[in-house]
Amino acid sequence: MSGPVNQTHPGKVDGWPRRLARLLLPPRCLLCGESGADGRDLCHACAEALPWSRHACPHCALPLPQSEPVCGECLRHPPALTHAHAACVYGFPFDRLVPRFKFHHDLAAGRLMAELLCESLADVPRPQALIPIPLHASRLRKRGYDQALELAKPVSRELGIPLVVDALLRVRPTAPQSELDAEARHRNLRHAFAVRAGVALPAHVVLIDDVMTTGATLNAAAKVLLRAGVARVDAWVCARVP
Repeated sequence: MSGPVNQTHPGKVDGWPRRLARLLLPPRCLLCGESGADGRDLCHACAEALPWSRHACPHCALPLPQSEPVCGECLRHPPALTHAHAACVYGFPFDRLVPRFKFHHDLAAGRLMAELLCESLADVPRPQALIPIPLHASRLRKRGYDQALELAKPVSRELGIPLVVDALLRVRPTAPQSELDAEARHRNLRHAFAVRAGVALPAHVVLIDDVMTTGATLNAAAKVLLRAGVARVDAWVCARVP
């Protein structure tokens, strides 16, 4: 493949507006309304209650008992993703943040989700680029913003990893995955993604999304990237549905 890919390189300059806002408006917990702690919109009590993902399948991030290294489904049908990481298990109180961000354009909730994701990534291998799961143009017009992109921006800045935008395309509108069973999810995503012609992608990329349910969306995107010449595709998500 040849041709440059559209990358945003993270920098520190954009941090001053947020620091100023923190001075003028002290953080407030987005989950309970109490004063935030440690400079975040999260109090100590709600932070303690977060359902962090402690042990999970390395390929699909499904929460597992400590005795199981890999889930049965990934043993039977290895996914396209080399590694999948979720910050939290999708449950209380984390599940309060997702609808606020995804359906109500609450960027503060998205920023907190991105902070929690970054906090969970200490021992996770770093890629050469981050790629947010794209929305189809029709869904983007209806929603008004791309939640995966809004998550990926602060993660890119915090970790110093370039953000690749407009390389992975959602070329076919699909029904919401939440309305479908597992088999229908896979059918729904056939030919849904494509890589823009002429772009040069690095060998190791990470897909960014908010919530992973079965992994069908992320694996469909990963297959397209692998066919386009990427050697390794991982996924980072804020939460995994158990």
